[in-house]
Amino acid sequence: MEIIPTKLLFCISWLFFVLFCGLFSVEAAVAQNTMASGTIPVYVGVVLDLDTWIGKLGLSCINMAISDFYFNHSNYRTRLVLNVKDSEGDIVGAAAAALDLIKNVQVQAIIGPSNSMQANFMIALGNKSQVPIISFSATSPFLISSMRSPYFFRATHNDSSQVKAISAIVQTFQWREAVPIYVNNEFGEGVIPYLSDALEEVNARIPYRSVISPGATDEEIEKELFKLMSMQSRVFIVHMTPDLGSRVFDKATEIGMMSEGYVWIITDGMTNLWSLIHHSDHMDSMQGVLGVRNYVPKSKELENFKVRWKSKFVQDNPSMINAELDIFGLWAYDATFALAMAVEEMLGTVKFNFDASNLESFGWVSQNGPKLIEALSSMRFKGISGEFEFVNGQLESPIFQIFNVNGNGEKGIGFWTSKDGLVKRLASASNVNLGTIRWPGDSYSIPKGWEIPINGRKLKIGVPVRKGFEEFVKVTWDQKTNSTTFTGSCIDVFNDVMKVMPYLVPYQFYPIQMEKVESLNDIIDQVFFGKYDAVVGDITIVANRSLYVDFTLPFMESTVVIVVPIRNNTNKNTWVFLKPLSSDLWITSFCFFVFMAFVIWVLEHRINEDFRGPPLHHVGTSFWFSFSTMTFAHRERVLSNPARIVVIIWCIVVFILTQSYTANLTSLLTVQQLQPAVTNINELLKNGENVGYPHRSFIEEIVQRLTFDRSKMKKFASLEVLHELFTNGSIAAAIDEIPYMNLFLTNKSHCNKYTTLTEPTFKTDGFGFVFPRGSPLVADVSRAILNVTESFRIGDIQNARKKQTNCPDSSTLASTNSLSLGSFWGLFLIAGVISVLALVYFAVEFLYEQRDVLHACDPRISIWNRILQVLRNFDRRDLTSHGFRQRGLREEDSNIEIIPVRGAVEAPVEIPVEAPIEIPVEALVEIPVENPDDISGATTSVEIEIHHASTNSS
Repeated sequence: MEIIPTKLLFCISWLFFVLFCGLFSVEAAVAQNTMASGTIPVYVGVVLDLDTWIGKLGLSCINMAISDFYFNHSNYRTRLVLNVKDSEGDIVGAAAAALDLIKNVQVQAIIGPSNSMQANFMIALGNKSQVPIISFSATSPFLISSMRSPYFFRATHNDSSQVKAISAIVQTFQWREAVPIYVNNEFGEGVIPYLSDALEEVNARIPYRSVISPGATDEEIEKELFKLMSMQSRVFIVHMTPDLGSRVFDKATEIGMMSEGYVWIITDGMTNLWSLIHHSDHMDSMQGVLGVRNYVPKSKELENFKVRWKSKFVQDNPSMINAELDIFGLWAYDATFALAMAVEEMLGTVKFNFDASNLESFGWVSQNGPKLIEALSSMRFKGISGEFEFVNGQLESPIFQIFNVNGNGEKGIGFWTSKDGLVKRLASASNVNLGTIRWPGDSYSIPKGWEIPINGRKLKIGVPVRKGFEEFVKVTWDQKTNSTTFTGSCIDVFNDVMKVMPYLVPYQFYPIQMEKVESLNDIIDQVFFGKYDAVVGDITIVANRSLYVDFTLPFMESTVVIVVPIRNNTNKNTWVFLKPLSSDLWITSFCFFVFMAFVIWVLEHRINEDFRGPPLHHVGTSFWFSFSTMTFAHRERVLSNPARIVVIIWCIVVFILTQSYTANLTSLLTVQQLQPAVTNINELLKNGENVGYPHRSFIEEIVQRLTFDRSKMKKFASLEVLHELFTNGSIAAAIDEIPYMNLFLTNKSHCNKYTTLTEPTFKTDGFGFVFPRGSPLVADVSRAILNVTESFRIGDIQNARKKQTNCPDSSTLASTNSLSLGSFWGLFLIAGVISVLALVYFAVEFLYEQRDVLHACDPRISIWNRILQVLRNFDRRDLTSHGFRQRGLREEDSNIEIIPVRGAVEAPVEIPVEAPIEIPVEALVEIPVENPDDISGATTSVEIEIHHASTNSS
């Protein structure tokens, strides 16, 4: 190694000393000239961790901002004078530095601190002294509570503003779980509640939270990563500082967690300081990572500033030749710019001093604070970081850029905005796809986000055990082997479903004694809180349960039914013949018989001698004809076509009705009748009967909705207890799901003693397996259930698990009910319509024949007399009908001939011989009178000669 001569070192040292003194003299001269020109110094404090990257970066940009601002605004009268304090990376040190600046220097504002942990106490000091605290790097959402202080300004973005962008990524790739890995301090914990809410909005959940201490060793990090490796979720969201995050990724690479199938997303906690990682060896362990960072629009001013800053920073820090400008430096620059503008805007309205007379617990109170925060709040300009404006004390929500770590750098794959969500390019909201992503393991296939760990723990599956329902779930403990065996139809179905899963799923059953919990909802809660990975058993899918867990497709159908005792109803009483038909059907049938009698009389009495005679004969004949159709014993002829059609239809109705009556009566008299003791739910409510329901079941809610009194509701814990309640008369009915009631109805000990009511029934979605919300297993298990169902395996399991019994199904036993009107209303409707149409046809035809009577021109005849005449004609025979004409031909030798005499002008008219003799209108005689006045008031008589046609007698 070559040794530098002592003289050379002396010369170099002397040269630097001269240059330093010269620069100091120049700056002093400038300051003196400035002060001499009448400028006003405004003292501003700066509290930063000067040994950290953020501290060095921030101070560098603050100094450049002051230099640039007053270079561009040399005519401004105010000048910010910085008083820099080093917090030394300590909360107490930051608070002490702020207190010293406020009390001794009497600063008008403080820029800082470097991190969120130091901010709370400084905000309290600023609020007391009315000194604005402006931070460009404290991003924790926990500071929102401190934001109630009007003297705190966050010249940066809240960490919670990025959670929407992260959840949008999760939603785009349809991942259902994500595990946050964050540092255990205020910075790390602040974003988690907001991240959890954002993921929940896109139907994703956080199954586990991985917390790593800021001072964690490599062994502690590795242990935590192994724990994550044993879980199902493969989507991890890292929120921590770059130094700790880099160590996490190094260890993840070592143990194989950066391979195919894994997803890693880093927040702006690392990406905002990406320059610390970009040129480091840690890039190799972060291949395939997705990053979310604040987007800074490109501009010439920004590019020029980067060049100037790089030159200045390297000059001040020669050892950091690879330093790159980060967004925190841009925010520090813009925040200083805003403060200088606000101070100048206040000039002329305030004096820059403190009120020494108002002594608080620690010293001075600024008189200019209220004006300064007002001026800061109104600041709005385009800075080098973009649009700069304080909204509620902090910068507005930004645009985030999504990038993919690839090779030695990162590749932008899209953006997220609050308006358009994820887009591939800005100003192109229609394209919602991201760019090509190279995932960990050098894979371009989208990871599914979860997998069953090969070397991980088995799924912990809870199995609720209820006594008396061993057909569904049965747990047996073997004392010799000290092992537990799980059997039953639900267990068998689950085992078969796991066999057809597309991958191996290790699991282990854990019994849950129902006596130790209030209800099945408590077991659902245990899945929700993560005690069990799933629950298998006879658990009904119910809406309110699905709010907390996810159910698979049902593997067994279920319906809530009502079970009641059966009574042997031997119908051998006096009035049993009325039982086959219900009362409404009897009444309807009688009414139709009367109606048919009326219809036939109307259609036949004018043309049919069988329906004529005295009024009582009319009524008797009509009713006799109608009721005799029951036995088809009617002998009266029907002459008109409408009446014949009506009779044919009515005979069909009567035939069907009588046959049904006969069959039902035969069943009542010859077959054993088993009738439910209660026929409907309203009967139970009306009689105030007690009802039973299963203990620890959602059925209780259904019973309450049916408005049963609480005192009338009895619980039962097993089917044996249910039978006992029925036997001792404690209940009149029981309400439960049909799988349980089928076991109860087919039990040998009480065969054929109970049955189910046909209605009402309450539909449920059946039995399903329970998994946590968002579990990726739900979809695959549901598909496996479909495969097992289509192979008829579930039916075989259920049949194999049924008790062997000779008890017949109660539904096949004879149970004859009265026939109701609902079974025959169609027939009555047809008969009624045909009859009405026949009546309408008859009425139209008859009124048409009587048109001359109704429209007579004689004004002396009133409307009422015309109507009476029509009614008289309605009651008379219709001699022009076909029936009477045929009879006249047969009785031709018994006619009476009316011969007009003494000038009659009409021809003789023959009418049948009957008493009394009715002379039709055609037989009226006209008598010509030459002088009508001669007979006025006189009595006129007409002689009519009547003689028998055959005997010629008169």
